[in-house]
Amino acid sequence: MRKIDRRIVIISALIFIIGLSFGLMKFLIAQREDPKMQKKPDVKRFVKVDTIKYETLISSVEAPGRLSSLARTELIAEASGKIIAGSTTLKKGSTFKKGDLLFTIYPDEARLSLYSRKSQFKSTLANILPDLAFDYPEYEKLLLDYFNKLDIKKDFPVFPKIADSKLEIFLASRNLISEYYNIKKDELQLKRHNIYAPYNGTYKEVYLEESAYVNTGGRVATAIRTDMLEVETPLDRPDALWVKPGDKVTVYSDLSKRESTGKVIRKSAFIDENTQSQAVFINVSNKTGQSFLDGEFVHVVFPGHPVDNVMEIPRNAVFNNNEVFVIVEGRLQKRTINIRKVNEKTLLFNGVKEGEILVIQTLINVLEGTSVVAIGSSTDTQEKKPGEGSGQGNKKKDKS
Repeated sequence: MRKIDRRIVIISALIFIIGLSFGLMKFLIAQREDPKMQKKPDVKRFVKVDTIKYETLISSVEAPGRLSSLARTELIAEASGKIIAGSTTLKKGSTFKKGDLLFTIYPDEARLSLYSRKSQFKSTLANILPDLAFDYPEYEKLLLDYFNKLDIKKDFPVFPKIADSKLEIFLASRNLISEYYNIKKDELQLKRHNIYAPYNGTYKEVYLEESAYVNTGGRVATAIRTDMLEVETPLDRPDALWVKPGDKVTVYSDLSKRESTGKVIRKSAFIDENTQSQAVFINVSNKTGQSFLDGEFVHVVFPGHPVDNVMEIPRNAVFNNNEVFVIVEGRLQKRTINIRKVNEKTLLFNGVKEGEILVIQTLINVLEGTSVVAIGSSTDTQEKKPGEGSGQGNKKKDKS
């Protein structure tokens, strides 16, 4: 019994201590003063705006493109033999000017063979001259003068025209006429041993270098023109309608920081199935000091055309593809716009009532109905209107 009483006393004491502690805690909490509640600050969100006003804007068209050479030539050997370098090194990247001797295919054998054939022709003609003095005296001086003009190291002049059929038969019986044409053919063949530059350019690929042997029809190198380049740029169908062959354009490169003028030379007569765009081709003169390069990416700015009843705003002011915020009684409201044209940094639109206050900046984490304070409206003369200085759209000048 004593052990049981002792346990009851200990348990009762623990319950009493816990109850006393809980009561004391409640008493102390009740005595503490409540903290003063701070009022939530009234945060004002300032947004840039402009008053909606439609007008006619001159909108230029800008599109990317890649430069390519106006001419690309496969240099093919028209004779066989060893390759001998010309005035420029037969190496990839070597440059040349129009008319330079690019390379020669060993010509000595062909040249000596031609000299031999010409000497034989002169000998044949010399042997028949005495016969002409008796049988055809009226042609003696004509053929003698022709004989005196012949130089085996130079191209033979045109053979005199013979009006006498009997003399023509006589010359044919001596194989003089056929031999003359064979010589002219060999003269052309000898010239094909020398390859001359058709334009100012460079070697893009070299397949056979100096001292290599090439067969007739073998590829030696690929050359491209460097003084005249071409840009192929895709345009949306509505923009391409305004572009015509002969239009002057501006071509500039972000990479080389260079700029030049070009001219539209043609438009494709079809639409690309994948991009639904029409290709426009621009001729660019690559003058000394500009150094545009084949394969370089550039931007092309086409002449502007008028777009009626539109306003220009930054592209980042539009969300959900075609929605903007306007301010009505100090709160945001959504509007759906009709986009007429999209530029690199701006766009032209209409479809919202004129006079409304349009937000022209990006708003993050805001909902319709949010309270805002407008800055940069028509009453704030220090705030620039969208498109001012952007180069994408300009007001149409009044005729006066």
